[in-house]
Amino acid sequence: MDQTFALPIYLDLFAVFLMAATGAIEAIRREFDLVGLLGLSFATGVGGALIRDGIFLQAGVPAVVRNQDYLYAVAGAALACLIFGRRAVLSERFVALVDAAALGAYAVVGMEKSLAFGLDFAPAVLVGTVNACGGGILRDVLMREEPMVFRPGQFYGLAALLGCLTYPFLRQTFGLPPLTSAFVTIAFTFLLRVLAITRNWRTVPVRDHGLFRRRNPPVA
Repeated sequence: MDQTFALPIYLDLFAVFLMAATGAIEAIRREFDLVGLLGLSFATGVGGALIRDGIFLQAGVPAVVRNQDYLYAVAGAALACLIFGRRAVLSERFVALVDAAALGAYAVVGMEKSLAFGLDFAPAVLVGTVNACGGGILRDVLMREEPMVFRPGQFYGLAALLGCLTYPFLRQTFGLPPLTSAFVTIAFTFLLRVLAITRNWRTVPVRDHGLFRRRNPPVA
């Protein structure tokens, strides 16, 4: 990128709030107590950011603990789900839509912070994708489930990857302002996930591809 740009913090907090909400709803479904609800909300909401800052960028103290607004976003999501969560718990599609919006926002935030840190394009895409999916991976692991991003499903990891590719593409190819590119990318990622959910677009197991299919032995 020729320009350096810091995305508004409200975009980052928006992603944290939405992702934390998916963790809180899962905790309510599993009948966790208050500590469990807050813990899962925290892990889901800021897990991707902690992986980004603590493992990949290593630029000092992670942003999550340098700015208390991230903790307020997690607490706000947990509180909102406690108050309004009963309807949300009953709606798998609602949770999927919240997760879709968070996925796009976190993809943009992770990509921008990686590029601003000075990473080349390919590593920045890797970090952005991990940033987007990290919270969901931690949530699934804590729930003792196979992470959704690793198993065949409705374009979760793929949507995050395409979001990370779309953001710099809009900036470099079309010359869109960074904030405009960010919102277009979030909308694109959200729309892709919604279409995958509503039309049941799914990835398939690797072994089902032609290269890995078992060939019938020749008949003697």
